[in-house]
Amino acid sequence: MVTFTCCLLALVIGYFVYGKFIERVFGIDAQRTTPAYALQDGVDYIPMPTWKIFMIQFLNIAGLGPIFGAIMGAKFGTASFLWIVLGSIFAGAVHDFLAGALSMRHEGESLPELVGRFLGNRFKQFMRGFTVVLMVLVGVVFVAGPAGLLASLTPEVLDAQFWIVVVFLYYILATLLPIDKIIGKIYPIFAIALLFMAVGILAMLYVNHLELPELTDGLKNTHPEGLPLFPIMFVSIACGAISGFHATQSPLMARCLKNEKYAYPVFYGAMITEGIVALIWAAAATYFFHENGMGESNAAVVVDSITRDWLGPVGGVLAILGVIAAPITSGDTAFRSARLIVADFLHLEQRSISRRLMISVPMFLVAIALLFYSLRDQDGFDMIWRYFAWSNQTLAVFTLWALTVYLAHAGKCYWVTFVPTVFMTMVCSTYLLVAPEGLQLPLEISLAIGVVLTLFVCALFFRFKARILNQSKGDKETKSEVLSQNEK
Repeated sequence: MVTFTCCLLALVIGYFVYGKFIERVFGIDAQRTTPAYALQDGVDYIPMPTWKIFMIQFLNIAGLGPIFGAIMGAKFGTASFLWIVLGSIFAGAVHDFLAGALSMRHEGESLPELVGRFLGNRFKQFMRGFTVVLMVLVGVVFVAGPAGLLASLTPEVLDAQFWIVVVFLYYILATLLPIDKIIGKIYPIFAIALLFMAVGILAMLYVNHLELPELTDGLKNTHPEGLPLFPIMFVSIACGAISGFHATQSPLMARCLKNEKYAYPVFYGAMITEGIVALIWAAAATYFFHENGMGESNAAVVVDSITRDWLGPVGGVLAILGVIAAPITSGDTAFRSARLIVADFLHLEQRSISRRLMISVPMFLVAIALLFYSLRDQDGFDMIWRYFAWSNQTLAVFTLWALTVYLAHAGKCYWVTFVPTVFMTMVCSTYLLVAPEGLQLPLEISLAIGVVLTLFVCALFFRFKARILNQSKGDKETKSEVLSQNEK
């Protein structure tokens, strides 16, 4: 338990120390008017209490990833603990905070508009399509998971298909109604359930005096299928360390914050909280696999077994409800985010319900078609999930490069994003080459190609940075000449 305890403390310390450093790097302006007031429309731009926004942001980003992803990542051994801690502090929380704070500075812009602002118009067009597709995939994969868990808690007549319909109807309402009508009212309740689950599991880890692997035992890869730790683990544990999906959710809350100074606790703080949840589940799953073998591959079975054994029947049900709430509350805001991205692209106001329906109906039809495919084909859902996982981390790479360009252009410390950007570029490029659902190339060849691709992208960045410096130098010389002529 020593390694687990140190990792838990590191996340808390990281929030207060490194988080404050990142806040200073960005330069929060508490006097600036936020989009919540400047563009208030009663639908998406609504000033809301900071505590409530934190709860919403936490639930928006805490889907199946920090629970199911952490459980599957735990199969790789103690290395999963380190990735959750280091990834959350130095990559995920920085990614979420800067994306949210920049959105506040630019009228609550959606992610594709922000990325296009710093990486160019062509990239913006690509990001619009890529992000909307990812949001629909999120909505689809976050329906089947909670529907299956709800079916296990209810009479047999209320099967998974019934709950899929119920969850999807909720998604439609949450996507179309003003953000304070459903999301603003029920998310705090869901958040309490999710936090109860995490605190309950954390308490039982110490009460039971569990023997968990330590760093002194080494970072041996214990995955039963022999999958390589790099890059597979870094994609498996997505939302619990870094996730591109988070950057699509931060602008939703950027439109509701009353002051820029709250961006740090809301965006950076929510990611650290999610990292803590992921670390708790990784530890619990490590013990489960140790006691029951590594053969179990269904994360839902692991969740059900752990909660019922450790928290009893009532506590187990409450914990399961927390696990159900997490993906549902990410799925509904995924569709909402997709609607706003399309609205920004088409310049359609969203005050009227008819304009919201114009965008949402085609999106829902595509999602329903994917749902039927996943239900008809035994491997359909698994395939959709794998594509979602890789697309999610790839989106994080795009966002990190945009944030790095912004910091470099503004003359700020761009290394805080450059280092995690390079690492995640290597992860995503290598994963596509070596993964079972990718090209299935040998690991050595995949790593070599991944290094070449990563170095190529880095070279493009430094070339761009040099051009920025030359342009800035030229502007200063021009300004100096103008001043000299005026003096004469």
